[in-house]
Parts: sequence; structure tokens; C-alpha cells
Amino acid sequence: MLKIQEIREIIKLVDQSTIEEFVYEHSDSKIKLKKKGAITAKQATAPQVIVEEVRQPVAESTQPVAAVQETVAPKVADNQQVEKNTATSQDESLHKITSPMVGTFYASSSPDSDPYARVGDRVKKDSVVCIVEAMKLFNEIEAEVNGEIVEVLVENGQLVEYGQPLFLVKAE
Repeated sequence: MLKIQEIREIIKLVDQSTIEEFVYEHSDSKIKLKKKGAITAKQATAPQVIVEEVRQPVAESTQPVAAVQETVAPKVADNQQVEKNTATSQDESLHKITSPMVGTFYASSSPDSDPYARVGDRVKKDSVVCIVEAMKLFNEIEAEVNGEIVEVLVENGQLVEYGQPLFLVKAE
């Protein structure tokens, strides 16, 4: 049987590859990984701009430029937001709670319950701050340090990568 770290590494490799499905069988054990087919926002938006530019006739040059500018404008705002988040993330005095695996981030145990941790909440090192679901297993993620939640870096239901920062905590 594979160790959990080996399984995590396989999940990471499959997630980063173009493979849609992966099956591993050994003795009486079987692991089957399937991608949902979701793509990230950056991958989804970049081809749209290229398609719009290619489809527009050359004679209507003013209209395609306007359409492209409208499409690009939200991306610039998104990039500024990412830069802002990155600036906060770069603060060396803050502890990053990272995802120990590839999976889906959940802020609470069920859709109708309160989140485990919000900005401003005080946490202890054994406090559960979220759940990361991988292969139908719900893994509780602990704070690792005593302190105050300064920022939540991911959205509820978002796919997260191995080692991706989830929270910033001002350690005590």
C-alpha cells in the first residue's frame, strides 16, 4: 500500500499534468484519480481574448479593439487584487497556514454552518481552521500556531494545491 505522502505526490503530479484519469493497482489496493475538467481563471480568460481578435474582420478594426479592451480591463483589476494579496502574503512576520494536499477548500463543515475561522478570530495551534477534501476524504486543517487570523487567502469551494497558503496568522 502507498504511503499518504506518495498519494499526495501522485495527486499533485496528475493535477499538474494533462492526464484526465489515473489508475494505480497493486495487490488488493486500487487508487483511481479523475479530474473534474475545471480550469483556472487565467487559463479560461486568456484564450477568449485571442479568439475575439481572430474572429473579428479586419475592416471593423475599432470595434474589436474596444471589445478586447473591455475583456482585458477586468484582468488588470484582478491582477491588481492579486498583487495586493501578494503584498500581504509577503509580510515575513505572518505565519502561513498551507494546504497539506491537493483538494477542495471548505471554510465550514457544512454549507449552512459558520466558518471555522474568519478574519480577526483568535486561534490556538490545535484549532481547526478549515477542511480540505481530497478523494472523498475530509481532512481537518489545524492552525499550527497560536494567534489571530489576518487574512483568508482562498474562497470556499476553491481547488487548492499542495503547499498553497490558505490563511495568514499573526502569531503570538
